[in-house]
Amino acid sequence: MKTLIVTADDFGAATEVNDAVERAHRDGVLTCASLMVTGDAAADAVARARQLPTLGVGLHLVLVEGTPALPPEQLPDLVGADGRFRTDMARFGATLFFKPAARAQLRAEIEAQFAAFAATGLPLDHVNAHKHFHLHPTIAGLVIEIGRRHGMKAVRAPVEPFAIVSQVEQSQPDFTNRVADLWAKRLRSRLRSKGLRLPDQVFGLAWSGAVTADRLAALIPLLPPGVTEIYSHPAMTDDYPGHYPGYRYADEFAALVDPRVIGAVDESGARRARFADLC
Repeated sequence: MKTLIVTADDFGAATEVNDAVERAHRDGVLTCASLMVTGDAAADAVARARQLPTLGVGLHLVLVEGTPALPPEQLPDLVGADGRFRTDMARFGATLFFKPAARAQLRAEIEAQFAAFAATGLPLDHVNAHKHFHLHPTIAGLVIEIGRRHGMKAVRAPVEPFAIVSQVEQSQPDFTNRVADLWAKRLRSRLRSKGLRLPDQVFGLAWSGAVTADRLAALIPLLPPGVTEIYSHPAMTDDYPGHYPGYRYADEFAALVDPRVIGAVDESGARRARFADLC
């Protein structure tokens, strides 16, 4: 049996993102959204989610390139001079691994973001992290520990089948994606050993910022059995405050409501689901 979860990340980043999430769920194939609890439009996202009871809303932990939940002065090893999380992911990861004080700050921040999500009153559908920073083993360990105390039952491990991606378009994964895949497979094993639920395969990494209708329409008939998650970053415009240059946000929204994509999902026989439906 095929089960399909379609997730929008960065819910709460801006109203342009929230508009896209709401419309893609009402009129398209979107089943889940991952909430940035410290996003500029987080309150707006929560208000919309309360009106969308069939939308599975999870926590999109932001620990890099974003705003912390705790006061920046409590996170000296995690933030820059501007009070926002660091952007140097490689060095930041080393700091988290080797510096006990940084790990203590990280623990407090992850706890604060889980608590902020709980305060919304929304059921916790799933957990993932901005830039998939939960692939870092130190972060993964804390997410598992703290998340389970907050009722976390499902997590994304971004293991992407490169062979299927290459069938959609002739391409090979670059070095970065190959390294990420090794860490994702380790994370998958770790999560499963803790009894957490996760998709069997995830798509969106190779096409990050460009999950277009053409790609989805070609991908969906190729979905293997089991649980598949497709994630993207839809928005109504490409230039909302805080956007990443080069991301095709509007095209990603258009893909989620495209009749070809909706028809491909229907014809595939895949059951549309939230993470909560796996649990």
